[in-house]
Amino acid sequence: MPARKVDLPGALPPDLAAGLARIRAELEVPEDFPAAVVAAAEASVAAAVLPELDRTDLELVTIDPPGARDLDQALHLAREGDGYVVSYAIADVAAFVAAGDPVDREAHRRGMTFYAPDRRVPLHPPVLSEGAASLLPDQVRPALLWTLRLDAHGRMTDAEVVRARVRSREQLDYAQAQAEIDGGSPRPSLALLAEVGPWREQRERERGGVSLPLPEQEVVPADDGWRLEFRAPLPVEGWNAQISLLTGMAAAHLMLYGQVGVVRSMPPADPGALRTLRATAKALRISWPAELDYPEFVRSLDPARPAHAAMLNACTLLFRGAGYQAFDGDVPPDPEHSALATDYAHCTAPLRRLVDRYGGEVCLALCAGTPVPAWVREALPALPAEMAAADRRAKRYERAVVDLVEVVLLAPRVGEVFAATVVDVDEERRHGTVVVADPAVEARVTGEGLPLGREIQVRLVSADLTNGAVAFERVG
Repeated sequence: MPARKVDLPGALPPDLAAGLARIRAELEVPEDFPAAVVAAAEASVAAAVLPELDRTDLELVTIDPPGARDLDQALHLAREGDGYVVSYAIADVAAFVAAGDPVDREAHRRGMTFYAPDRRVPLHPPVLSEGAASLLPDQVRPALLWTLRLDAHGRMTDAEVVRARVRSREQLDYAQAQAEIDGGSPRPSLALLAEVGPWREQRERERGGVSLPLPEQEVVPADDGWRLEFRAPLPVEGWNAQISLLTGMAAAHLMLYGQVGVVRSMPPADPGALRTLRATAKALRISWPAELDYPEFVRSLDPARPAHAAMLNACTLLFRGAGYQAFDGDVPPDPEHSALATDYAHCTAPLRRLVDRYGGEVCLALCAGTPVPAWVREALPALPAEMAAADRRAKRYERAVVDLVEVVLLAPRVGEVFAATVVDVDEERRHGTVVVADPAVEARVTGEGLPLGREIQVRLVSADLTNGAVAFERVG
């Protein structure tokens, strides 16, 4: 299915603004920070001390969605012999937040940042997340600076992390970074990112890891108001993500070796689920030779083809069960993240995700050869449950937001007929899910003999603002 993400710049239609407020209230999504939390954050900014190690010489840049202010990561790549050295700066939240202080307690209550078209509900007060702790351009900031060494083919040979002061040179969005690379004369870091990114993607293929190339669903301005569309990611987004994945792998290896920390794991796919996927491929008339393993099969799919898009939607069946495992002295028996086919930890987004602050602190201590701070060890056991609760709320929120946007934009078009592709059906083939290309909508459909992976004509029968549901019926 498309990623549950929407982007809607500018003023919102009144119905949508009211609906988003209702969703936040129903799901108890926290909004304004208590005065004591804001005051504590402001005091921490005034009292913050920069690390002694000065790495402001690194010409770091950030690559993020347009308009982002909570900048967790900044990167710099250079050649080293016949290999590469990646410098990856991560925002140092612990430079401003102390264990048990009001900001820390509120962060544990929230768990992560929540996103909607009209606002960001941040994990930390904006004075930190969009100000003093954010790696904004031309600002000296405290950071956890990872140094990751790679050989000529992108294999990691060494990793370490230290505290340092850094200064990002420029904030780029994805389109700007891609345009600079495609223009033929990019800055050295971006030129090397275009080398290292594909190398890391090749290493992922060799491991048996897989990423589903699913488009994102976005709301964009149109002459008559707004419209929904699916947006395929740019190559630089994948390369940028590979640097974050690389860092997460390094962190997981450090913590597992040190026998203390928290990793992100996913159980192997159930054999029955793979059999179901092979049956789905057969129904969609997509060739899946017996000797072709699942990761290579996924990489052979073209999301622009309706049947292949339906197959990719079905493949999300295997991307379930991810969670966190905390440990202190006993390494978990099954720490691997099966989709990545390696050990992995979240440590690169501490402004937006609670657990990342703790993973970073563990890795700092392990690299320095010092004891892991007591406040970190004490928090580890509760982190998996805290993050699971926050993740469930975030997914419900994202799903409700996208559903509401679809309802608001489609409400005036009830009764119209659209071309749609069937991406899921029940056993009786009377109920299923369709994806409409224009406008870009995914919704429930009813009808007799729904053909999986085929394009059909559907009529919009309802767009209900009260429950945020869109429904279609097959025509003909």
